[in-house]
Amino acid sequence: MRLTGAEILVSELKDHSVEFVSTLCGNGLNPFYLACQKAGIRLIDTHNEQAAAYIADAYGKLTGRVGVCAVSSGVAHSNALTGVANAHFDGTPMLLISGASAGYGANRGVFQEYDQVALAAPICKLAKCVYRVGDLKFIVEEAFRTAMSGRPGPVHITVPLDVLEAEDDGSPSKIPIDITSLQSSQSRGPDPSLINEAVRMIRNSKRPILVAGSGIFYSGGQGALIRFSEAGDIPIVTPIWDRGAVEKPHPNFLGVVGAASGEPRLLEDADLIIMVGARVDYRVEFLEPPKISPEASILRIDIDPSELTQGKTPDLAILASPASALNKLAERLTSSRDLTRREWLKEARERWRKFRAKWIEKSPPSDKPMTGWHIVNAIRPLLTEDIIFLIDGGNIGQWAHMVLADRYPSHWLTCGASAVVGWGLPGAMAARLVYPDKPVLLLSGDGAFSFTLAEIESAVRHNLPFVAVVANDSAWGIVVSTQRSGHGKDGVLASKFGDIQFGKIAEALGARGLRVNDPRELRRSIEEGFSSKVPMIIDVPISVLGPADVD
Repeated sequence: MRLTGAEILVSELKDHSVEFVSTLCGNGLNPFYLACQKAGIRLIDTHNEQAAAYIADAYGKLTGRVGVCAVSSGVAHSNALTGVANAHFDGTPMLLISGASAGYGANRGVFQEYDQVALAAPICKLAKCVYRVGDLKFIVEEAFRTAMSGRPGPVHITVPLDVLEAEDDGSPSKIPIDITSLQSSQSRGPDPSLINEAVRMIRNSKRPILVAGSGIFYSGGQGALIRFSEAGDIPIVTPIWDRGAVEKPHPNFLGVVGAASGEPRLLEDADLIIMVGARVDYRVEFLEPPKISPEASILRIDIDPSELTQGKTPDLAILASPASALNKLAERLTSSRDLTRREWLKEARERWRKFRAKWIEKSPPSDKPMTGWHIVNAIRPLLTEDIIFLIDGGNIGQWAHMVLADRYPSHWLTCGASAVVGWGLPGAMAARLVYPDKPVLLLSGDGAFSFTLAEIESAVRHNLPFVAVVANDSAWGIVVSTQRSGHGKDGVLASKFGDIQFGKIAEALGARGLRVNDPRELRRSIEEGFSSKVPMIIDVPISVLGPADVD
């Protein structure tokens, strides 16, 4: 049976359990759309390619599986690369499929022709153009394998129109590979001699600290993380914006590091830094003095060999699934509890409590207008294990990371290590697609929410309800705070906007919208919104007051 390239491509997506593709229509996509319709793959069409890519990225972040988006050629491809860049920073598995005119690649100047592969390559684990229909199946399979192998990440294929329309026999691969089990297949037990050495390092340390990165989530290591921390009396911190793996409040979890709002003195006094599925970057100040003591030892655990020496050569490196390695270490440490490490853990907890106290214990001087403190404290009781919670924005994000920092579960989602804003509304759509029966709550700043406002209509059209709370300070709040503190009132430049009525915009786009000025009313409105059949956008005017402004 001969199949078109579009049918072969969609057949591969079906084989890899792809249920939907986020997309924006345009040059070169019609054969692909028809094949998706025939195969029963849902098309989630958006108003902006950036939003389509954010949906695929958020899907990958939430599930650990490959999210797929498809866009047309030229500038459409460029627009989508914003979401691909986000996946690149965070190690998120996703596939960007870009269309192209027939004859693409011959440099004859066909419609919208430029080197899409070269533009995508620096931020993708694999980027290729399919020039022959006979190569399509192999390249798609290669893309899925690459996205999931080692440290996950984004991949890209450009498929010109003539390849989608051409026919081939579509013969099956000789050795089909189930990529959904790729990560688990790499979770072979760590080298026993290296585990022995790691145990020795931990037992000899007096002030260890565990930096828990996204790799723990992607390896399914949430339980192993807590077992290891408890067995060794080792405090846990997470680089801000990495995937969370602390599912419930736990006294050993001491919040995020690398945030603009700062952190207590922990890494500076540690004598052993245990980096698990985490990257060496600005969030840990590159593991260099003065953030890290020159005498401190470094232990790294990662499933990807290239990550073990990324940024900094460790004293010991263990190539293994974080889940597998942490479980092995926990088994060895349980019977050797050390009094000195217990005292360090107690001291670290106290430092974190004192640092965090001003955000969780002291209300700002006035509740009219509200601040981020009021919003986050109003929603805190609502954040049960059933709620999918997303945070998008700088100023409101700081409040959330401080006030809610007794846990960092995997059903909470932030932008990722790119620190981008504006992904939240498409992210909420993705969350609803992944968890159709669970309430979805997005907490966003007004600047961040403005990026993809038109996607409210997309969410309505695709029946993807969620609740969005928009902290509206009519400014880029985190920038205003920085400008004001550094240069005074006259130094606040290019960082404010007018009064945007987000509730009215929501109503115009088919959703529900309202403006709330009271914290008690906010909680009631959110609870009501969870039962809404369309998105509920709650506009909350607040003052430009960040965590750093609270005495």
